Amino acid sequence: MDLKKPQVVRARKRPEVYLPHAEMGKVRLRFAPEPSGCLHIGHIKAVLLNQNFAQKFDGKQIMRFDDTNPAKENNEYMDKIIEVLKTMGIKYEEVTFTSDYFPQLMDMAVKLIKEGKAFVDDTPREQMQSERMAGIDSKCRNNTVAENIELWNEMIAGSDRGLQCCLRGKLNMQDPNKSLRDPVYYRCNPMPHHRIGPKYKIYPTYDFACPFVDSIQGITHALRSSEYHDRNAQYFRIQDTMGLRKVHIYEFSRLNMVFTPLSKRKLLWFVENGIVDGWDDARFPTVQGMLRRGLKMDALIQFILEQGPSKNVNLMEWDKLWSINKKKIDPVCPRHTAIVKEGRVLLTLSNGPETPFVRKIPKHKRYEGAGMKDTTFTKEIWIEQVDAKAIADAEAISGNLDITLMDWGNASIKEIKKNSDGNVTKLNGVLPPEGSVYKPTKLNVTWLPEINELAPLTLVEFGYLLKKKKLDKNEDFVDVVNRDSKKEIAAVGDSNMRELKCGDILQLERKGYFRCDVPFISPSKPIVLFAIPDGRQKSTQLAQ
Repeated sequence: MDLKKPQVVRARKRPEVYLPHAEMGKVRLRFAPEPSGCLHIGHIKAVLLNQNFAQKFDGKQIMRFDDTNPAKENNEYMDKIIEVLKTMGIKYEEVTFTSDYFPQLMDMAVKLIKEGKAFVDDTPREQMQSERMAGIDSKCRNNTVAENIELWNEMIAGSDRGLQCCLRGKLNMQDPNKSLRDPVYYRCNPMPHHRIGPKYKIYPTYDFACPFVDSIQGITHALRSSEYHDRNAQYFRIQDTMGLRKVHIYEFSRLNMVFTPLSKRKLLWFVENGIVDGWDDARFPTVQGMLRRGLKMDALIQFILEQGPSKNVNLMEWDKLWSINKKKIDPVCPRHTAIVKEGRVLLTLSNGPETPFVRKIPKHKRYEGAGMKDTTFTKEIWIEQVDAKAIADAEAISGNLDITLMDWGNASIKEIKKNSDGNVTKLNGVLPPEGSVYKPTKLNVTWLPEINELAPLTLVEFGYLLKKKKLDKNEDFVDVVNRDSKKEIAAVGDSNMRELKCGDILQLERKGYFRCDVPFISPSKPIVLFAIPDGRQKSTQLAQ
């Protein structure tokens, strides 16, 4: 099994999903991300639902970048979104852009102005918001068509006067659904567009552009998360106002994860404030971040598909996802040994090999494909302080103590030395006179030979971004940010780990699963290994 090759899997017992008004061979769907950040676990649900419906009804899906806000968008995000979808094996008919339709959108805006269905408003933004909440008509609502066209041209020019204005739909300021209270269709923004450059000084809002482009592109069903439920009426009303073909909306529940923000605005705050190292930080719920932490793409896909199309808003635990991932990596990933440097103890075996020798042993005892590794056997070996203390505690109770050295055999501890703090500083022992013998003992101990070729390691363990599972309604996420969510521990590993490549996944005996983030470069630069959660709701306790 190739760990690096993504494998698209199908969820077991996935329920059949009814897509209203769907006709075989005529369904056309779209995934429409904004290139203002990387895709996160919540977006993947929308991606997979689109693909599943397209496959089920022998339809087609396109990808359309919703690039209407030059202040937030750039080509880097666009490239990363395309890369993730390619890695997932997502197929789409074509890649399009809302910006491709800017001329038609501007023509539609002028048409609505001339029909008295839109007006230009120079009301200050805060006052406009207050009037919308109160259901008060804007003073500009009854401008003449000529006045609106004049101000519209000022907006197009990006003049000082135009920058004070926006274009609003003339719907119903007294409607109980506040999204229908004369929504904004266009705003001025003199920033250059990441694809088009400085050609435009005005840009359509999502609320105006989305129903227009969906209809023009022949989309039959627009999949939207239930958070947009109150805006569905606006979507249909704007298509009516434009005189366009109706598009069916299919709602699905937004995926929420414990201890994790999934808003791009909030994730951007973490990046800009240096809490994380970037959008691919291993603590982030972005696809790049989760893969960097050691999540396999097929595990992510299986997790999402097993949620089904439920419209109930659920707060999901991360444990289930990482448990699925463990089942993918455990049967095939190689095993290695690492020892935490701090407090490590030298165990001298008085009858150990005077001359070191090397023996090849399997990297995985039940999977030949993992290959073999060289294990060096020496008279002096390193063990961790936690194991040395366990030996000392057991010895104090029972006297002479037998232990099991993993992948070697039994040894008897004859002498224990401690410092004034009670930490073990030195151990002396002997091997069975008859050679390598395995008999059950109470203590299994990982060890490394005392040689110069040990690999320098930094073991990195991550916590959640937030200290609270779920924010209260008016709670500011900044108040519950976990500012101590990354822990680094210096260690040494067996010499075979010098051959690790970036992205390799392995298991460290008695420590857990890890992904190699930085491979071996030189003895002065440690290999960086990221701890992979295994779904047991606790850390790997590297330092113990």
